[in-house]
Amino acid sequence: MSGRNGSASDADCRISEDCRVPDVELMELGPLLEEAGRQAAGKGMMSEGASVLPDDDDDDDEEVEGVLTLPLQAHHAMEKMEEFVHKVWKGSWRVIPFHVLPEWLKDNDYLLHGHRPPMPSFRACFGSIFRIHTETGNIWTHLLGLILFICLGTYTILRPNMYFMAPLQEKVVFGMFFLGAVLCLSFSWLFHTVYCHSEKVSRTFSKLDYSGIALLIMGSFVPWLYYSFYCSPQPRLIYLTIVCVLGIAAIVVAQWERFSTPAHRPTRAGVFMGLGLSGIVPTVHFTIEEGFVKATTVGQMGWFYLMGAMYITGAGLYAARIPERYFPGKCDIWFHSHQIFHVLVVAAAFIHFYGVTNLQEFRYGLEGGCTDDTLL
Repeated sequence: MSGRNGSASDADCRISEDCRVPDVELMELGPLLEEAGRQAAGKGMMSEGASVLPDDDDDDDEEVEGVLTLPLQAHHAMEKMEEFVHKVWKGSWRVIPFHVLPEWLKDNDYLLHGHRPPMPSFRACFGSIFRIHTETGNIWTHLLGLILFICLGTYTILRPNMYFMAPLQEKVVFGMFFLGAVLCLSFSWLFHTVYCHSEKVSRTFSKLDYSGIALLIMGSFVPWLYYSFYCSPQPRLIYLTIVCVLGIAAIVVAQWERFSTPAHRPTRAGVFMGLGLSGIVPTVHFTIEEGFVKATTVGQMGWFYLMGAMYITGAGLYAARIPERYFPGKCDIWFHSHQIFHVLVVAAAFIHFYGVTNLQEFRYGLEGGCTDDTLL
């Protein structure tokens, strides 16, 4: 009895070793390949049943089985990979849990379920826009925001010249803001759409995504500094130069390979928060020059304070991964930190546009007029 149990255990060990290779290799392909596991298990049971039967040529059969098993397993794995790619291409895929993802797709370990599998097809990636998964909210928040800012930008740039004191110059100023917003939102929704394609594509679009954030911050400074220091061209030029230098530095840092890894999430948030907080100096300068009451009312500083608070709050939630940190598995699809960050970014950019247009009207009024020798 003991001898029989021992030979059965040995057979189990051999079977588990034989089946482990394809399971591990195909694990990254997700639940689509569960059928492969079941087939492998069925073969294992057949092998187990056969091993219990007495055979005089056990040693020879084991050698032949060891020679034949590996090529068959490799062939079986290749067939399943081809089947998986074909199903993905046709859009027939299912979401998978976090622990099944390959390492290059693992970003937020508090989102436990609902992830897309690796999909080596751009057609399948763009088709996933209309499916429900962890990136659905991230894609649509910035895709809809992109449409909003394209419409706002078109409306602003095409306004008649009578609404501007220096039409060409001011349209360029507003154009810089809308260009930064459109590029940021475009890079973001594209990244969240295709980053499951492959590791190389993920890294490339993550660099574009982070560069877009820096471009949005830089573009946001341009109209605000232009109208805040409308009558002070020298400080305006100095602040614009500083912001551009810091923004370019942030873009250069974003090209660093390790910058996009989960371990550097606080670093990413810190870089962009630092770039945004560089506006404190011109804000204090403007407040002192205009007076606190005037700066926060007709100077529209209240809107800019709100915008800054929203940017900082969003970046802080993103870095700390709140609320999913406290509710693992409960915010997998909706209301996780990255989605909240996206919503706050779009809202803050719109508030910025609203504040700048009001500041523009203030500068055109009698109270904010400038003498001829101070205007550019």
